[in-house]
Amino acid sequence: MKLPIVAYGDPVLRKKATAIQPDEYPHVKELIGNMFETMYAAHGVGLAAPQVGLSMRLFVVDATSFEETEAELKGFKKVFINAEILEEVGEEWPFNEGCLSIPDIREDVYRKKTVKISYYDENWKHFEETFTGMAARVIQHEYDHIEGKLFVDKLSPLRKRLIQKKLNDISKGIVDVEYKMKFPAVKRGR
Repeated sequence: MKLPIVAYGDPVLRKKATAIQPDEYPHVKELIGNMFETMYAAHGVGLAAPQVGLSMRLFVVDATSFEETEAELKGFKKVFINAEILEEVGEEWPFNEGCLSIPDIREDVYRKKTVKISYYDENWKHFEETFTGMAARVIQHEYDHIEGKLFVDKLSPLRKRLIQKKLNDISKGIVDVEYKMKFPAVKRGR
């Protein structure tokens, strides 16, 4: 089932998400399936639970669309539950990022090249892994969501001022998207 994506301005996007336990959320696999379906319908490469209105430490990624430029991304589809970044290292590099909660805005964002992360998969198996390049970037972007941060927070004050009207419009529902969204300043869904 496709879920509405929460738009910029909704308080859930600014809240640090809470960890979940297997017995607390018995339908987590169904939610994960819905999140992947929602992400694919919106042509995204990652989606965090806060983006569908749930303040929980869960995100999904599928960066296989980048496998032509980075061969190690072949089959790179993962679920991250209760993730904690242990280390971010390497030189920062820019990439033009976007976000399903902030449609029609793309900006160059600098992130570290390598990330070491601890997480559980959809079967509650624990992993501690290191990712580099685009895999690290996608993980860092989605991880920011469960920490209550957005990619626009990483922009310079000038860049943020230049896009502020667009951000305000998004929060009011003044944006044209091909997927269902929930806007904070508008009581109707889209």
